[in-house]
Amino acid sequence: QVQLMQSGGGSVQVGGSLRLSCAASRFTYCMGWFRQAPGKEREGVAVMDSDGMTMYADSVKGRFTISQDNAKRTLYLQMNSLKPEDTAMYYCAADKTNRGYCVWAENVYNYWGQGTQVTVSS
Repeated sequence: QVQLMQSGGGSVQVGGSLRLSCAASRFTYCMGWFRQAPGKEREGVAVMDSDGMTMYADSVKGRFTISQDNAKRTLYLQMNSLKPEDTAMYYCAADKTNRGYCVWAENVYNYWGQGTQVTVSS
């Protein structure tokens, strides 16, 4: 079992920055961030494996950075140059299966944080 506790988020103006944190009881091979905007399906934002390999959605490349602090067992999502279309509920997630690579499909992620709202206003 993995417990994930999120913090961070909030409201910011266009072009601003926010950092999300996800404290984990333990890390799994793949950890990631997903988001869900009102009326839309949940989508992958960024994932990271324990070797440091990262993947980003095209919509956030160059603006968002996923990272983890092993000593603190905390996953981060640094979000810069925020846009109104980044407004969503953000979730951290952990995939308990070590495949040797990470996947985007949210249905393989077994553990989820409670979610945190990010609102970007113009």
